[in-house]
Amino acid sequence: MDFDAALLVPITLIVCITLAIKIVVDSRLRRRLAETNASDDLIKAMLLADEQTRRLSALKWGLVLTLQGLAFGLIGWMGIEQLTPGAAGLLLGAAGVGLLGYHAMVNRVR
Repeated sequence: MDFDAALLVPITLIVCITLAIKIVVDSRLRRRLAETNASDDLIKAMLLADEQTRRLSALKWGLVLTLQGLAFGLIGWMGIEQLTPGAAGLLLGAAGVGLLGYHAMVNRVR
């Protein structure tokens, strides 16, 4: 399977558009809260929730990507050179285990 670098352009464009929309929506929400003179407690609670979400997001993607890396290493160790249903299942299963592990860790903390 050859790598097609032209495929990265639309993928990158979609990711950038999605991030830009998220940034604009978040900034509008914060501006409206400031305009409506929301209580300080509400603003502090929202900022703390955003900070905790960012920290937990790093944990989630760290778990998922680590298990994906281990799955790729296992595929290489087994000598699989083509994408087979077993290799795809191993990769998807590793991502699923990472997300389930994240869910278990977060629920144990709360």
